[in-house]
Amino acid sequence: MAKEKGRKLIAQNKKARHDYLIIDTYEAGLVLTGTEVKSLRQGRASLVDGFVQMDGHEAWLHNVHVPEYSQGTWTNHSARRKRKLLLHRAEIDKLEAKSGETGHTIVPLALYFKDGRAKVEIALAKGKKEYDKRQTLREKQDRRETERAISAVRRKARA
Repeated sequence: MAKEKGRKLIAQNKKARHDYLIIDTYEAGLVLTGTEVKSLRQGRASLVDGFVQMDGHEAWLHNVHVPEYSQGTWTNHSARRKRKLLLHRAEIDKLEAKSGETGHTIVPLALYFKDGRAKVEIALAKGKKEYDKRQTLREKQDRRETERAISAVRRKARA
């Protein structure tokens, strides 16, 4: 069987980018069981309520929903079990120090296969206030309007 190349997205946490100010991102490997990998290969997972917790100099991914594998037997995994993240020691130390600060948390942004291996993109983030969320939406809307205006002017110039 040919080895997979590239990145195949499984799940994305779009709400995290809206609710948090992303400070820094990291790519981490996941320790999974066989049925979890098969379920992920079917493209089924949810990162909505997920978070990362540091415990004893290890990073653990909590509340990520990977549904049970439909063909699985008694060896099937539980859907919301905690999963160990594989990071370098320096990254773990940095995340542990930063997440201890007030208002900082670690959230998963994306779950994907990279060259056949399951990876999760995690981010050190700080919670946004309600007015920050409105400001971001306003900026996004303004950017969209200016792009529409520019494209309309370009269309007129061509005609």
